[in-house]
Amino acid sequence: MALKQVISVALAFTSCSCNAFTTNGGTASSRTTSQSSSIETSALDAAVGGNLHGESSCFLPLLQNDEDYIAPRIVQIAGQYPGVDVETYLALSSDPSADLGQWSYDFTDPNGPQMGTVALPGMTSVYESDDPVVIIADHISMGVQLTEAITEPVDLIVLCDRSRTNFAERKFLVLELEDSPGVITISAFASKEEMPANPKILGHVMLVQIPWLPSMQKKKSGFMEEDECF
Repeated sequence: MALKQVISVALAFTSCSCNAFTTNGGTASSRTTSQSSSIETSALDAAVGGNLHGESSCFLPLLQNDEDYIAPRIVQIAGQYPGVDVETYLALSSDPSADLGQWSYDFTDPNGPQMGTVALPGMTSVYESDDPVVIIADHISMGVQLTEAITEPVDLIVLCDRSRTNFAERKFLVLELEDSPGVITISAFASKEEMPANPKILGHVMLVQIPWLPSMQKKKSGFMEEDECF
């Protein structure tokens, strides 16, 4: 029987809807218009009383992909050699590499409690997350500003460490609020006194990964002809 493991560091993530994802890229199909998303986000921000990215000196730990970014690949393991049988070796499926600048998701068990997996880059914030889980959030809901050419919500990878349940000033916290039981809220606060009453701190945001899209500015090469973004 094949081992359902991956050779890349793959972390389970949860989200409200799988319909927002594509399997071969980090962008989402449109769930709502930018206008309606902004209205909903403003209402949520007012109700929570916290801050989004860039407000009150609260900043998410952002990682912006460039157009040459090559995402780690999630690859199934056929077994341990010697002893790998041909049937298993040929039966395993593989997915294409993600588009440059983006990432790919893996939905090995869509009926299981985990919604899928995504490979994350090897960096300190990933390494130091003792109990990691990923949430997919659009850039509008997090207050992240992208180029004006992008008018629809873009999915971001939000890495959360569930082992960190303490309050930290201006750090983005994963919360369960009394007014919204059973639902995750992400916000940052300049002081503990600004938090809603009796919140449950369920983790800290460790990393927010932004995909590169063709409408974004390319990195500078020094040659005007190459730096033009059409």
